[in-house]
Amino acid sequence: MNLSFRQLHTFREVIRSGSISGAARTLGRTQPAVSSMIAGLEDELGFALFLREHGKLTPTPEARFFLEECEEILDRLDQTKRTLGGIGNLSAGRLRIACHPAASGFFMPMVLTDFLRDKPGIEVSLMMRSSTVIEDLIASQQFDVGFAEAPVPRASINQKDFDMECVCALPADDPLAARAAITARDLDGGALATLFAEHTTYGQTCRAFEAADCTFQRRFELQTFLPGLRFVEAGLCSMICDMITAHTHLQSNSAGTIRFRRFAPKITSKVSILTPAHSPQSVIAAAFCAHLAGHVSALQADMQAGLGAISETDGSR
Repeated sequence: MNLSFRQLHTFREVIRSGSISGAARTLGRTQPAVSSMIAGLEDELGFALFLREHGKLTPTPEARFFLEECEEILDRLDQTKRTLGGIGNLSAGRLRIACHPAASGFFMPMVLTDFLRDKPGIEVSLMMRSSTVIEDLIASQQFDVGFAEAPVPRASINQKDFDMECVCALPADDPLAARAAITARDLDGGALATLFAEHTTYGQTCRAFEAADCTFQRRFELQTFLPGLRFVEAGLCSMICDMITAHTHLQSNSAGTIRFRRFAPKITSKVSILTPAHSPQSVIAAAFCAHLAGHVSALQADMQAGLGAISETDGSR
């Protein structure tokens, strides 16, 4: 049996209007075209749908039963059209995001809030995972988008990298906070909070102190930079941290208990937007990736502008 949606739609209109001529007017077709469509449908089904007597059409019992099936099919088709239309205009769909800890508490929710503001039909799964776990989740196509520290390139992952400058976090009342830029010599022998030894920022920080022939004194070893801000606030240490952590603090705190300054030589913390390389990207995922990239670039520009303003007003350098 080879039925078409056009046949079903025509049949429903004939039932609703009660005549071939009425259905033809509603559908914008000729009466012969509608009659031919009904005759073809009856041939496909193998039974009559209407009794034709004295120029009138009377639906058969089989037609009444068939109408119920048609209504279900056509209603489902209308719903599918609306759903697909929603996906096309970014108002419906599903988005699965895996985000590393530094961005999951404030930055990613902020980006998502902005993206979803006019898209009430989009469902989101946002999971916090370590960067190494996120790589595997994206490579195995379990998530649509990953935001993590930049991994070693893999054939199974597409990545857009951002090279972000680290900043030095100081207690607001630290005399060093009056400076535009902090060096290893300024922190010589002072208490520091850093990430674990395997992290790229730890190695860069160590090398900066070695090159300046300064004492590197780590007091706190951390998994992420965020808890280190509490230690800095309390005056227990200084910390060279990533821009996302610094931006999170600046956006969510108004007490002004920490000052962020440039650190020289430059230490970087790369982050990446990750997507599966071996599966097609949805329209929604592609739009969100572009939106996320814009926010990352804006964060960099905002932080750089703030650091630049400090440099211009600093009278000691």
